[in-house]
Amino acid sequence: MEYIIGIAQECWLILQEAAPYVLFGFATAGLLKAFLIDNFIARHIGENSTGSVLKASLLGIPLPLCSCGVIPAAVELRKQGASKGGSAAFLVSTPESGVDSIAITYALLDPVMTIIRPVAAFVTATVTGILVNRLPEEQQPGPIETDNGCGCPPVSGNERPPLLKRIVSGMFYAFGELLKDIGSWILLGVIIAGLISYFVPDEFFASFFTGELSSLFVMLLVGIPLYICASASTPIAAALILKGVSPGAALVFLLAGPATNAATITIVGRFWGRKATVVYLLSISICSLLIGWLTNRLYAFTGWDISQSISVVDAHEPSLFSSVAAILLFALILRSWLPWLTTGKGSCCENDSEVDT
Repeated sequence: MEYIIGIAQECWLILQEAAPYVLFGFATAGLLKAFLIDNFIARHIGENSTGSVLKASLLGIPLPLCSCGVIPAAVELRKQGASKGGSAAFLVSTPESGVDSIAITYALLDPVMTIIRPVAAFVTATVTGILVNRLPEEQQPGPIETDNGCGCPPVSGNERPPLLKRIVSGMFYAFGELLKDIGSWILLGVIIAGLISYFVPDEFFASFFTGELSSLFVMLLVGIPLYICASASTPIAAALILKGVSPGAALVFLLAGPATNAATITIVGRFWGRKATVVYLLSISICSLLIGWLTNRLYAFTGWDISQSISVVDAHEPSLFSSVAAILLFALILRSWLPWLTTGKGSCCENDSEVDT
């Protein structure tokens, strides 16, 4: 019973941290469904080309979507015709960077790391996307939908539904069909991350931070399976640097932690295939280690002491908003498991009067 309670507490904390970003990610997916014009994705990042990967990598850099929050948006891009490499690049660059994480990096670390972090995210995402594009298609992501996403007949010609109707339809789709597709996988990832957080002691890795190369590899091993947001990982990286971890090792954690976790890996395996999952993990790992090593060389060459620029901040407690978001997300996932509650719901054709009102 003690183990069960402890694991449940860890899972709850992780769900509280993730839920606002996951809900925001589903909302973003709904807006993508509502606002993207026909063939937008297919035209810009639909081809298996380097150009489409570059566009997807750039598109993800400023978006404030976190590790789990980016999953529904990336799956939606894939379903709307994005190439497997382009959508994979978006899945890497978005959680590794973002306007929020860039701002907190400047506040807690230093200007050099503030520049290096989004550049590293772009490089890692581009390499990952190019390699994934070279893989043969293991499975089709499903036919690209030509309707408006709620089961209604497709709009003919150049006619488009009113803006409000498109937004409502997109939200029904995101928090209905899309959440049903991947909500259980996200919850499974949270449970796995909770198990790791509970059973792995805090001092387990303390003795491995003595050498530069070993610290790079250890931070990679720590970051890969754990759920950690780009913004939330920054105070941890700052604390590690103050305790003697090299800036390159901290950067490895900042790159690998947000882009690779149990939830993301399970989703990549389901929607991109097993080979793409292996390439996804290897490319992020190799790029993170190489960029981390180059970062150490840069700081050594310039003589810049990053620890002098770090401001120590206390870890924040989950807010009431995070708790409400976690309860809402869990309720939505439970609802997706009960088909009789969702049958016939969410069709904009059946709700025309409500939408028009």
